Amino acid sequence: MTSQQDSLQTALPPSASGEQPGEFAGASESQGKQAFKRFVRSPIPMVATVFFVLVVLTAFIAPYFYRWKFNRIDARKDAHGHYIALSLHPGQKGHPLGTDGTGFDLLAQMMRGTQRDVIIVVLATVIALIIGITIGALAGYFGTFMDNLLMRIVDVMLCVPVLVILIIVASNYPGLGAVGLGLLLGLFGWMGLSRLVRAQFLALREREFVEAAHAMGASNFRIIFRHLIPNALSTILVFSTLFAAVSIIAETSLTYLGYGVHPPDTSLGLLISKGVDAAQTRPWLFYYPGILILLLVLAVNLIGEGIRNAFDPRHNRVRD
Repeated sequence: MTSQQDSLQTALPPSASGEQPGEFAGASESQGKQAFKRFVRSPIPMVATVFFVLVVLTAFIAPYFYRWKFNRIDARKDAHGHYIALSLHPGQKGHPLGTDGTGFDLLAQMMRGTQRDVIIVVLATVIALIIGITIGALAGYFGTFMDNLLMRIVDVMLCVPVLVILIIVASNYPGLGAVGLGLLLGLFGWMGLSRLVRAQFLALREREFVEAAHAMGASNFRIIFRHLIPNALSTILVFSTLFAAVSIIAETSLTYLGYGVHPPDTSLGLLISKGVDAAQTRPWLFYYPGILILLLVLAVNLIGEGIRNAFDPRHNRVRD
């Protein structure tokens, strides 16, 4: 029995057995390490990653040191002692990006808006990953009745007009805010991932290392989470980045239509919505948030493309 278990353990790939065979330990690397090296050596995805990280860190850290708060109005007293909000151009009186017609500092509001968008994206992506991976893994691994049942549920969900549902729910619950909007996007955004994970599992469950794990007495739970999901990780990571970009656009669209984040809070979509009317007289109120959203979505898409290329076996193997 001991010799049989040793031979089965040797048959498992590095990602499934958890360790390298002794004779190849110094000569081979895991797929994850190779993919990471490919990604790091790709200039465009790395630039996009650095830009995205810098924007997020600035949005969450800089407000503690910045003079103006997102909900603070810059106003001056008139001759009668009444306060009048200042609408300033970029660079005037300590406002690098200027102020809006109410006197709010645009840079402070953009940092606050980026915070809200990041919360929405992270929450929506995590929820979509949890539901999508669970549904796809169960359908692809167990097949037959489970597969038919879960895939019919996915088909029904795909027939639902998601944008209409989001608008209806958001209009009936206007106080959802960033957290509520993230929950809604996640609950209606997992169907594509479930189909991708199912397809991966249908192909992987017939592989030799899965049969070896079954023969060694591994439970279905261990096979799914220890062996199959790591082998489908590239698909999951690429979906995560693409879904994050879609979530940013969805938040912007819903907020522009009046069904997203509401004052006194703010988001990048809300800044664009409020800046449309002033695009001719005070263009910075519209173009600065719009350009930031454009760059964020572009950066996330480039990161996703870099991850896909890093896991692509057709790319040259990274050598030390």
